[in-house]
Amino acid sequence: MPSLRAHGITAPLPDGFEGRIFVRATVGAESTYPVAHFATFALPADVGDFGGGAVDLMGVDDIFVALFEYGPESRGRALFAREGMPRSLAPSDFRPYVLRRGLGGQSGTQWFFTESNRPFTLYVVLGSHARRGVLVPRVDALLGSLAVAPAQPAQPASDVLPSAVGGGRWN
Repeated sequence: MPSLRAHGITAPLPDGFEGRIFVRATVGAESTYPVAHFATFALPADVGDFGGGAVDLMGVDDIFVALFEYGPESRGRALFAREGMPRSLAPSDFRPYVLRRGLGGQSGTQWFFTESNRPFTLYVVLGSHARRGVLVPRVDALLGSLAVAPAQPAQPASDVLPSAVGGGRWN
């Protein structure tokens, strides 16, 4: 099983998944934090943090997962009160109206949580709401394999190299 490891995130990839873990370059004085993308289809080079530019390429049997880290100022906030990443989702957790950009037939879910004292959002898009019973176990296989280590001292984004398995160039 191929595996990704970068920025304190380790992701053994189940069959059929590809992914990347990266930190976007900063613009001005902003701070950026790790983002991980996982998909059952070829991720294009330029994908928004929550799948913009990718989810519109999905087929009915495809899955897109984003794991987005927020800054340390978010620790302890009510939004991130849940301790631990969800490791098992149910088909009933997915709704068409949860999507950041609704595309016909797709379904999504979003979870805010803290893992290893790091605040995250997990955002998952399924290619078909009607096929969520088949797709959710594949999402669970991925989530069950992810590991998040406690944060390390920050590196400048220009010194950080992305980790990837699968197709596509880097954005």
